[in-house]
Amino acid sequence: MGAPGASGSLEPRVLVPLQIEGEPPALGQPVHTLAGETMGTTWSVRVVGPSGLRPGPIEAVITRVCDEVIAQMSHWVADSILSRFNRAPAGSVQTLPEAFATVLEAALRVASASGGAYDPTAGALVALWGFGPSGPTATAPRHDAPDFRPPTSEACTRVHGGWQSLRWDRDARAVTQPGGAMLDLSAIAKGFAVDRVSAALTALGLPDHLVEIGGELRGGGLKPEGQPWWVDLEPPAADCGLAPVRLALHGLAVATSGDYRKCFTDADGQRRSHTIDPRSRRPVEHGLASVTVVHDSAMWADGWSTALMVLGPDEGLALAEQRGLAALLIRRRTAAEGGGFEERFSTAMRALML
Repeated sequence: MGAPGASGSLEPRVLVPLQIEGEPPALGQPVHTLAGETMGTTWSVRVVGPSGLRPGPIEAVITRVCDEVIAQMSHWVADSILSRFNRAPAGSVQTLPEAFATVLEAALRVASASGGAYDPTAGALVALWGFGPSGPTATAPRHDAPDFRPPTSEACTRVHGGWQSLRWDRDARAVTQPGGAMLDLSAIAKGFAVDRVSAALTALGLPDHLVEIGGELRGGGLKPEGQPWWVDLEPPAADCGLAPVRLALHGLAVATSGDYRKCFTDADGQRRSHTIDPRSRRPVEHGLASVTVVHDSAMWADGWSTALMVLGPDEGLALAEQRGLAALLIRRRTAAEGGGFEERFSTAMRALML
């Protein structure tokens, strides 16, 4: 997402919450930094607390929260609830724990609102394009494997896809496997974990904190000097020529989806992004480099940024305006347009700008 307090040669644009609430922490309390690994990536937490604060119990709580998300929703772990659902025969009904149910419900709402641009059942399609898991849950070679070949149109058509195929009873927390559906919640579960860690820290009496997992962040409370948690949004390239965008994370979360993080170049020299459009069943080709969404929930910021990224610069901005989302979309200009990048801010994102 960007390093807290990162600087650029251009004067940054500053985004702040519409409301600042709460009192600064007690004077003299330091900021403690904790870090570790989870979900195939890293996590870090900065928390304000007394000088004698013991990191061990806090790290244990963070680990427990993340391990719960992995055990329920990871498509990399063979015995997770999600992986077991993906292997289940048609007609099987799975009753989900509340955390999993919350994430699936949110994923299906984003899928519906985006017209299927985001689809939590696209796991088989994503794997076919080389961006699925490796190891015991792999269903196709990864894009960096020697035996990987981009799939044919026929192969893409054959794999199961379609969020509407799921029968989902939210009240009973019961989901029915239609046959061949492979759930992939990687575009939303990480944000959910950020929210859960933030809530766990607050429950421990540590409301002033900054949580980051794999680039998704949420800030709560204030720093000792009364300042919010400042972060610079991640640009699509170090030399993109755009001024930094600096965000005050105070009761807010932020997530970015981009086409530059994972990709490969095929035999024809075509760059293929890991962002797959479930509607066309191909990697996106609309030139959108990144989408950042600011929301009070990291889970929703995570899911919406993925949906807008798939939709592209025009449809994505239109959906952001329709839903009142604070979003920044950065598009690569074509050679005919002179190259470089252009920004598009939604109305809600501009409202945060000083």
